[in-house]
Amino acid sequence: MFTNILTVDLEDWFVVENLKQKISPDRWDEFPSRIDDTTHRLLELFDKYNVRATFFILGWIAEKSPDLIRKIARSGHEIACHSYSHRRVDLLGEEAFREDTRQAIEVIAEASGIMPIGYRAPSWSINSSIPWAFEVLAELGFKYDSSIFPIKHDIYGEPAAPRRIFRMKLKSGGTIYEIPASTIKLLGKNMPVCGGGYLRHSPYWYTARMIRKINEDNQPAVVYMHPWELDEEQPRIEGLSMFQKFRQYGSISILQKKIEKLLGEFDFIPAGDYVNIVARKKIGFEK
Repeated sequence: MFTNILTVDLEDWFVVENLKQKISPDRWDEFPSRIDDTTHRLLELFDKYNVRATFFILGWIAEKSPDLIRKIARSGHEIACHSYSHRRVDLLGEEAFREDTRQAIEVIAEASGIMPIGYRAPSWSINSSIPWAFEVLAELGFKYDSSIFPIKHDIYGEPAAPRRIFRMKLKSGGTIYEIPASTIKLLGKNMPVCGGGYLRHSPYWYTARMIRKINEDNQPAVVYMHPWELDEEQPRIEGLSMFQKFRQYGSISILQKKIEKLLGEFDFIPAGDYVNIVARKKIGFEK
């Protein structure tokens, strides 16, 4: 059976890009955190199926809930970085990105005792228009990034980006591996699969079929999720458009069953483990 990549973006329900017009980062402390309960649900699921995942951890969460981060690490999961403040990298600028990432590394390492080697940008906000971001990540000790989404989207995406895991040569002389979010080609367009809202809203048979299709192309499917996506009782924010409500609350009640089916049907490992395999076997390609 082909091995796939299982990842979690560890952020609370009020942090997401979809709600930023209603909840700015300086107001996060005003809202009740539900991250402990929802993350423990995921940890119990992963333990039930003896699966290890990569947790891309928001530094702000690590600072507020260090015991939770220690629990994740003690459970055998990979500790990785999801920024400190969940600000879009493409809007930060190089120096602000460097400082945000340094701050995240510090609090994540302090909470977990582990220096992260993997990074995922908030809202998939790294692309080829900001090559300095990859240089900064390599400078700060990251071995791989998982921030590129090869689709066209109203918030993120780079349709022309490679759809396979690749090693990027940097101007500094270093390298960094890129693990793009999974897509499949349909009618000439890259279509997102098996993560976030795409996982929630798609029927299970479709997700499973697309994972098998990706595996047939000798690639791992990159599955990603957020703890809040399992939380039917998360507070409802007033004034959202129908589309925003769909993005935030749609299909939450059925996601856990889908995850259980995925964990029972497919094999998964953390992203860092897969990068180590690629590096050791010298497979993939360079860009």
